[in-house]
Amino acid sequence: MEARFVTFEGVEGSGKSTVARLVLERLGRAGVEAILTREPGGNPVSEAIRRVLLDPGNEEISPQTELLLYIAARAQIVDEVIRPSLAAGRWVLCDRFMDASVAYQGWARGIGEERVAELNAFAVGATVPSVTYLFDLPVEEGFRRGPERREAAGEGAPDRLERESRFFHERVREGYLRIASREPGRVVVVDAAAPLHEVVGRVLGNLRERFGVHVE
Repeated sequence: MEARFVTFEGVEGSGKSTVARLVLERLGRAGVEAILTREPGGNPVSEAIRRVLLDPGNEEISPQTELLLYIAARAQIVDEVIRPSLAAGRWVLCDRFMDASVAYQGWARGIGEERVAELNAFAVGATVPSVTYLFDLPVEEGFRRGPERREAAGEGAPDRLERESRFFHERVREGYLRIASREPGRVVVVDAAAPLHEVVGRVLGNLRERFGVHVE
């Protein structure tokens, strides 16, 4: 079976990371060789950039610097992890990817979606997602889930982006929905407010329909 590149996007607290882990497990049961990585992160260089970006003490990071750090981390993971894995025939699942920069920095920060898209193209080249699952959730619900999610993940206080205002996160949600409206063939919007088993079922059903993978 041809290797596929699947990305998971959404606002804070949308459950995308949990769903990505469950999908990886189900693919493995179906005999599909796959890896799960994250953005920013997934390799030593990108994880070091992640620590800088999410450190609450780095409030002075400008929007332009923030964007360029994300682009640098993305270029590294594509070269070091994603592209080689796909070439070896492995599926790649990624918790956030290029759409995150369009939504967060391009739209919510106001840098401009087209400018971010150009930088994304420079960083990833032809390595673009086969499908993207956008977990849509009201921002208020995402904030409510925050403490429980961090506790389950063994995380402490909110990171630098999680501390942003609700207005900022509303803009992020708008940015994501704008992407989905422009690219309905690639981006599948999933109601993240539904029970977890329904959310996972929607993703698995779409993978079966789209790629013919026998995953349950």
